[in-house]
Amino acid sequence: MITRRQLWALLALTLMWGVNWPMMKLSLQQLSPLYFRASTMLIGAAWLFVYVAARGERMRPTGREWAAIAWLGLPNVLGWHTLSIFGVQELASGRAAILGFTMPIFTVLIGAAFFGERITPRVRLAVVCVALAIALLLWHELQRLSGRPAGVVWMLGAAASWALGTLMFRRAHLTLTPMVVTVWMLLLGSGVLWALALTLEPQPQPATFTPLMWTSLAYGALINYGLAQLIWFGMARDLPPATSAMSVMAIPLVGTLSATVIVGEVPHWQDWLAMVFVMLAIASVLWPARKVAAAQ
Repeated sequence: MITRRQLWALLALTLMWGVNWPMMKLSLQQLSPLYFRASTMLIGAAWLFVYVAARGERMRPTGREWAAIAWLGLPNVLGWHTLSIFGVQELASGRAAILGFTMPIFTVLIGAAFFGERITPRVRLAVVCVALAIALLLWHELQRLSGRPAGVVWMLGAAASWALGTLMFRRAHLTLTPMVVTVWMLLLGSGVLWALALTLEPQPQPATFTPLMWTSLAYGALINYGLAQLIWFGMARDLPPATSAMSVMAIPLVGTLSATVIVGEVPHWQDWLAMVFVMLAIASVLWPARKVAAAQ
């Protein structure tokens, strides 16, 4: 059963990551995708390192843990964060969020196929509700998506990577805490992204950045790669994969609605109806099961 503390953490994560989608779209107006990810990820990882070290955590991995952290970072950091930023570049931020959060469906399917996870009736209902919500939210995007297949591929690949990474993270045998593992995954991932950005993209011109641009970068570094990462990876180990995945399905709804204010993307009636289905999906995995009275 989910605790009160976990519930508040889920609500905070929903707001943080939901608003982050239009903030990313805003940043990409003046900065290329790889430089955006590399810079915000590095700053966020450095902030996390100082925070976690100040709490007295053991920060140095053992010999074999380095390989495990690098392995976990492939889907959780390079897979999800790299593919998704290219998806945001191609698609409207709200719609990119919707496609990215097909992740719970991938989580359930990958977990059942390769990790022996059991698919309960509640999970089946949640998957159906999520699928209906995604179909509704994509209603006005079908023609656009058919003409922008790259964006769809980027986001679905990102979702599958995140799902696999979540399952792998929960099963990892590490002596470090989830927060420390998160810091090292981000630090290693940012190094790879900086190498790719320096090789593949033109050098940015920070002198031309607007105050709004600097604000969006600060949000990405301190919130998306700071507080939100700590919350997510902490939950990923404590909650069942299907629950932790479905519990954040409200994030694309927040992203879609906040994009109205931030980047001018206006939601349609399908968005509101999809909200109902997403809330049903969340309730189906989080609502406490009815206790059966013991036999007398």
